[in-house]
Amino acid sequence: MTDPIVHSETPVTLVGAGDATPEDLQNSLTLAPTCVAADGGAALCLSARAEIAAVIGDFDSISAETLAQIPPERHFEITEQVSTDFEKALIRIAAPLVLGVGFLGGRIDHQLAVFHALSAFPERRCLLLGHEEVVCLAPPRIELPMQPGERVSLFPMAAVTGHSEGLHWPIEGLDFAPASRIGTSNRALGPVSLSFGSPDMLLILPRRLMPALVARLSPPDAARWPARAG
Repeated sequence: MTDPIVHSETPVTLVGAGDATPEDLQNSLTLAPTCVAADGGAALCLSARAEIAAVIGDFDSISAETLAQIPPERHFEITEQVSTDFEKALIRIAAPLVLGVGFLGGRIDHQLAVFHALSAFPERRCLLLGHEEVVCLAPPRIELPMQPGERVSLFPMAAVTGHSEGLHWPIEGLDFAPASRIGTSNRALGPVSLSFGSPDMLLILPRRLMPALVARLSPPDAARWPARAG
């Protein structure tokens, strides 16, 4: 078990060096006011004048000039090269929820690695902010305030089944898996209820739902997954 570096009773914003703007960061900080940088994401934090509680990573993509602007006691260099900077930071944040800014868009290999981390560490609840969408690992069950016609996309990271109410194409009885059945571009009929049998489904929703998702994913009594065995 990895010891946390950042402890927070409220959601935390984690910032990467990918495709994001200062406005994206400020939007996240209104919901998750503690700011943590994953390596080179510190540059966006400084440009947005956000106070950095910690910078975590292997420090191969952050400049000396950027590091010099952050107090040394907030530098946490993790030198191993097995995991990505996103993963290094995510597993060292103890908070009800992590909002990830700067991890969608940009390099596809980085984005895929982030999705892998969401699935590998289901106990570390995280919501990723993109330009038009938000992405998270679907919890055991969730109710969503969708509007008719809004897109609900489901992408399995492994074999998984689920139940839905309020979708144009119900998912009951379907066996999802990466190489067989996926759930791209389903549509809401109105409010949507989803439940899943294992922590293996990515949920991709309109960005406007970010505040609602934070409210549903953050509470201590919200349904959540345990850590994977081993």
